[in-house]
Amino acid sequence: MFTRRDVLRTGAAAALATVGVTTRERFAWARGLLTDSLLDTTVDRALSVAKQAGASYADIRIVRRREESVSTREDHVTGVGFSESYGLGVRTLARGAWGFAAASRVEPAEAARLATLAVEIAKANARVIKKPVTLAPAAVHVDVWQTPLTKNPFKIPIADKAEYLLAINAEAMKVPGIKFCSSWCSVLGEWKLFASSEGASIEQDTTRIGPGYSVTAVDTAGGDFVDRAHELQPMQAGWEYVEESALLRDARRIGEDAVEKLKAPSVTPGKRELILAPTHLWLTIHESIGHPTELDRALGYEANFAGTSFATPDKLGTLRYGAPIINVYADKTTPGGLATAGYDDDGVQTQRWDLIKDGIFVGYQTTREQAAWIGENASRGTCYAQDHKSFPFQRMPNVSLAPGAQDLGVNDLIAATDDGIYITGTGSWSIDHQRLNFQFGGQMFYEVKGGKITQALKDVAYQANTVEFWNACSLVGGAKEWRMGGSMYDGKGEPVQVNAVSHGCPAARFQQVNILSTDVRKRGGVP
Repeated sequence: MFTRRDVLRTGAAAALATVGVTTRERFAWARGLLTDSLLDTTVDRALSVAKQAGASYADIRIVRRREESVSTREDHVTGVGFSESYGLGVRTLARGAWGFAAASRVEPAEAARLATLAVEIAKANARVIKKPVTLAPAAVHVDVWQTPLTKNPFKIPIADKAEYLLAINAEAMKVPGIKFCSSWCSVLGEWKLFASSEGASIEQDTTRIGPGYSVTAVDTAGGDFVDRAHELQPMQAGWEYVEESALLRDARRIGEDAVEKLKAPSVTPGKRELILAPTHLWLTIHESIGHPTELDRALGYEANFAGTSFATPDKLGTLRYGAPIINVYADKTTPGGLATAGYDDDGVQTQRWDLIKDGIFVGYQTTREQAAWIGENASRGTCYAQDHKSFPFQRMPNVSLAPGAQDLGVNDLIAATDDGIYITGTGSWSIDHQRLNFQFGGQMFYEVKGGKITQALKDVAYQANTVEFWNACSLVGGAKEWRMGGSMYDGKGEPVQVNAVSHGCPAARFQQVNILSTDVRKRGGVP
């Protein structure tokens, strides 16, 4: 006899097939987080009606999405927000074309109506498609997956969250020269039940949390001011992530950083060695590697939101994207990663694979539909939809720079640098529509001379070309200081959908990068 633990450990589909359970029972076994017979009936109606109407494939997603936010400034709360959506979406494939319909009523009759409508839309779309949709084969899974957490942040009272944030503000405001402090905490919850006509039934419950704050130091005499934000990154975790963090302990240090930055000299432009901390480098990875290796973007199917990509399929396997020490992989499996999940919205089990190997461009992010576009036999598991009413399409997984062979920390990189700039934290950024030419700022900037930090700087940015930049990497830090950074709200598509994504990396050093000054007075007053 199989226990529930046996099923989840050894593979639910195989175990349940062995004991001979029905489709309805498979759905019930899969849903260990929420059990409701109405959902079983709703799923059955959607899939059976879609098949009867002529769908060669159908799936249904029932999704509950919740978002809560708290924001404060100095000694008062400035905002509290809560939003929630719940509904179902039915996707069908008929005559080689997709159809999709969604609604906010989760009940069998509505599921049947949506399934019929989705098939009608698919048949209409079939009249105009140039090439039929072909889905790569995928294993059928019956499973449950959820974010490991100790304290559900949605169960922590708003008042407690606000009290914690106000305590941060109070500490930061004790630093002479700090005039403002704003703090916030956002929580995103996503419960999803996915089932397909192939027999998949997968329930997932994901919790993400993004706390932070920013202080402003002001020179009252001269009128100058600077901001300094804490560098704690959003993660897939519970409230314990906030409690165990250094957010509160760091409040005075962050204020002191801001004052130091305010008094620091402006950078002198020119080419220098550039050392980037993980809290900064993750965003450079996101923009110059993460987005360019999305296959739909590389083929021009995604263009209106943030452009296409220079990394076209003819370069796959031949383009020297970076120096031989550059190894970048994609995955949706790293614990705590914002894009981490058990399965994607095609029902494909998540995985890890290479995008850049020894500096060579070797891989793309794909879905079941896209795999055949580049001659691959299986999806990479990167299909995702923001909510029940959104159509699933290719979204970025966690994309990370692997640590180097030597276990070097940022202090080692600084010690090995004679004349450079060290940047931590993220600031302003821009990149062109081919993902080639970019410019990034940061939070804190330090001058490095003779292997030591000599002083803080301000008004720093750097400009580079993607391929030239990654080929200029001369040192990659090791595993001991590998960290994840990320965004809760990465946009793509039209209409826009958001996806949460993380990027892991150690510190890294780049040779002779063009350092810019953002001080308009150093550029003849031209902004």
